[in-house]
Amino acid sequence: MAEFDAPGKLLDAARAARAAGYGALEAYSPFKIEGLAETLGFTRSAVPLATLLGGLAGGTGGYALQWYAAAIDLPLNVGGRPLHSWPMFIPATFELTILCAALAAVGAMLWGNGLPRLNHPVFDTPDFDLASRNRFFLCVRCAGSESSDETRSMRTFLATLDPIAIREVPR
Repeated sequence: MAEFDAPGKLLDAARAARAAGYGALEAYSPFKIEGLAETLGFTRSAVPLATLLGGLAGGTGGYALQWYAAAIDLPLNVGGRPLHSWPMFIPATFELTILCAALAAVGAMLWGNGLPRLNHPVFDTPDFDLASRNRFFLCVRCAGSESSDETRSMRTFLATLDPIAIREVPR
C-alpha cells in the first residue's frame, strides 16, 4: 500500500498502476476524486436492476395473493362487486412494490460492497486512520508471499510513484 499526500498524486499513481498491468487496485481517500473510479475500473452497479426486480416481484406477488384470496380461495360477493375488483388491490400492491424494492436495493448494496465485513486487513496498516482525514492510499493486491519476486517488483514499482510511505498490508 502506498500513501500519498495529495489527491492528484493518488490519481496519477492509480493511472500508472493500471497502465503497468496491475488489476487488483483499491484506493482510499477522505473525499471523492473525479476520475478515480474509472481509473480503478469500477463498473456499473447491480443495485438498480435488483431494485427493479424486487419491486416487480413484490408488486406481482402482492397482486396475485390478493386476487387468489378474493377470487379463488374465498369468493365473497360483497355489495354486488366483481370478485376480481382490481381497484381495491392497488394500495396493497403499491406498498408491497415499494417494500420489496427497498429491501432488494439494500440487499444488493450490502452484497455488492462485500458487507457485512467487520474487519479488513488494511485497517491494521499503520497510519491508515489518516485515510479519513488528509491522506490518500493506493493498495495493490498480489498473490505472492512477502519474499516473492512479484511482491518485490510491486514494491519497486510503488517506490517510483513517489509516495510518502510504502507499507505491507497484513493478510
